[in-house]
Amino acid sequence: MSEGSRGSSVAFGQVVIGPPGSGKTTYCHGMQQLLGSIGRRVAVVNLDPANEAMPYQCALDVAQLITLPDVMESLGLGPNGGLIYCMEYLEANSDWLQERLAALRGHYFLFDCPGQVELYTHHRALKNVLAQLAKWNFRLAAVHLVDSHYCTDPGKFISVLCTSLSTMLHVELPHVNVLSKMDLIEQYGKLAFNLDYYTEVLDLSYLVDHLASDPFFRSYRRLNEKLVEVIEEYSLVSFVPLNVQDKASMRQVLQAVDKANGCCFGEQEHRSLEALMSAAVGADFHFTSTLAVQEKYLQSQDKAVEEEVMEL
Repeated sequence: MSEGSRGSSVAFGQVVIGPPGSGKTTYCHGMQQLLGSIGRRVAVVNLDPANEAMPYQCALDVAQLITLPDVMESLGLGPNGGLIYCMEYLEANSDWLQERLAALRGHYFLFDCPGQVELYTHHRALKNVLAQLAKWNFRLAAVHLVDSHYCTDPGKFISVLCTSLSTMLHVELPHVNVLSKMDLIEQYGKLAFNLDYYTEVLDLSYLVDHLASDPFFRSYRRLNEKLVEVIEEYSLVSFVPLNVQDKASMRQVLQAVDKANGCCFGEQEHRSLEALMSAAVGADFHFTSTLAVQEKYLQSQDKAVEEEVMEL
């Protein structure tokens, strides 16, 4: 398979990215099980040289090429510098990756990536690796996982929006932003607005006003207003809520990803009228998934209030 080959079959897949602890490896495990249950042949590729405990069946592991502990020991680097070196080494040895991926042709790919944020916001090594995959006829979508607890803190949520936007512009792949661990959101505290406000990234001026009620953030109002202006001017960021334990929730994320990478129109999927109509309708799955989570969240809040009243 030559670098510029266009005659080879198209391979679809997901590049799973996000900060540490956002649930990337757990997502890959759950998605591997879901895809297997609907008949897709799945190959999970671990691109994280620091990932030693993988619950999923790994078809290809970057540890066969390089590991973070070896780099840290031999070069005297810390974890962050070591991860960047590993990605640069992978980029320099892309032929190693190409040869092993060629042996897995015919599979749907899940790429489990490192959790270092700068790899997705401004460093070019991983971006160049993904560009090589595109040249090898991979049709990929980036799945950017963000822990849903950031919704409970307006300041952190603005930071998440900025990071998500920067990642989308830098990685240059079709993008699906996901709010992970939605099953735990009730444990993080009460949301200032309805859940759809966060998933659809509605009028952020309300968020700035809410921040201004905090004496600490009041002096940074102008800064927050400018950050919000940048986010709204691009109008690119929105989120799909995810509970990895909920099969319906996983299917809704898969539907969004299949639209993004074109898999629902590809050779691997049956082109039924239902599948094509599902892909054509824009926001229905966003609304349904958000509504279901919102109802569950509100029910949980109502139950907590009832228990407090009973105690009184």
